[in-house]
Amino acid sequence: MTIEVDYRFPPHIDAFRQAKVIAIGQTAGTWDERFSHREDSLRSHLAEVINIKTDEQGYSIATVRFPEINVENDISSLLTMIFGKYSMAGVGKIIALRLDNNYGRLPNFGISGIRQQLNVFDRPLIMAIFKPALGLSALDHAAILEQVATAGLDIIKDDEIMGDLNTAPTLERLRACRPILDRIKQQTGRTVLYAVNVTGNAQTLLEKARMLVQEGANALLLNVLTYGFSVLEALATDPEVNVPIFAHPALAGALCASGETGFSYSVVLGTLMAHAGADAVLYPAHYGSLPFDPAEEGKIRDILRSRNVFPVPSAGIHPGIVPQALSDYGNDVILNAGTGIMDHPDGPSAGVQAFFQAMDRYQQHQSFDINQIPPSSLRQAMEKWG
Repeated sequence: MTIEVDYRFPPHIDAFRQAKVIAIGQTAGTWDERFSHREDSLRSHLAEVINIKTDEQGYSIATVRFPEINVENDISSLLTMIFGKYSMAGVGKIIALRLDNNYGRLPNFGISGIRQQLNVFDRPLIMAIFKPALGLSALDHAAILEQVATAGLDIIKDDEIMGDLNTAPTLERLRACRPILDRIKQQTGRTVLYAVNVTGNAQTLLEKARMLVQEGANALLLNVLTYGFSVLEALATDPEVNVPIFAHPALAGALCASGETGFSYSVVLGTLMAHAGADAVLYPAHYGSLPFDPAEEGKIRDILRSRNVFPVPSAGIHPGIVPQALSDYGNDVILNAGTGIMDHPDGPSAGVQAFFQAMDRYQQHQSFDINQIPPSSLRQAMEKWG
């Protein structure tokens, strides 16, 4: 079994030379006659350049094949091998990574498991974000949750900035919200997931995650890139953390936004997340509030789904984009809205209702011309956001 990586180099760079530097320097390195007795073993660890091609912009794409024996079936050792030291050598961007299906781990829940928990199988899921992001008390969180959960929301999450802060400590937020979740379950039979943001240093974070699950947390949010893929892998393999893990993309731009260095978004938010154990991955939608390449978004969606991971297009999602989102994604998607729900003119409940009204209208092939939409939560949302 092997690992293949596509590196993109600008036209003025000798791609074959740089690929050879990577293949040798990121694996066994060079040796002399003193190690001739180890020749076979050393060669088995060397990577090889297997292809060089030129794209339509004149950039060179070099494919390097790495032996899987060099890594530990995790993401951290993989990243150290394929880009580690070389990432500081200058221009060169990883635009694709192909791993064997058994590399890393599959999600514990993913699309099928999250749907089973919610008992929702025939439509997209709707997720909200607690807003404002900071400054609310634990009781404020509970009051917001009651509004959106009663309106039919499937999932709510903490904002990624919300840590274990004195204004609303993590455990207090969960304890304030847990009775709402229980009451919705008892009254309607519906499960609503609350993805609690889990934070702290590596040891504290794992201990906190176990404690939150023991206290009734039914989902977790993790800022994977700021805390590290090894933390995600540890959570995903911990038998006491038996809840879905929602992966947030905070810091991804620092790794991916450059055109000539770093990684493509589809590698970081697609391949790496999908092989590290995430159950659902958040990332910008190209029709949202952050600039994003539709082609990269499509790659992320397809990579995640290939491993049963839920795609969660985010950032600037509101009811008016539902037709385009469902055209792009179909049913297996979680639509994630912050202000698009919380800042609805009639409040968060109406924000949730607007999403469901938009989905119903799309499924019935009805027009989204605002002049043809009757007075409703959806019409109010579209008058505000388009």
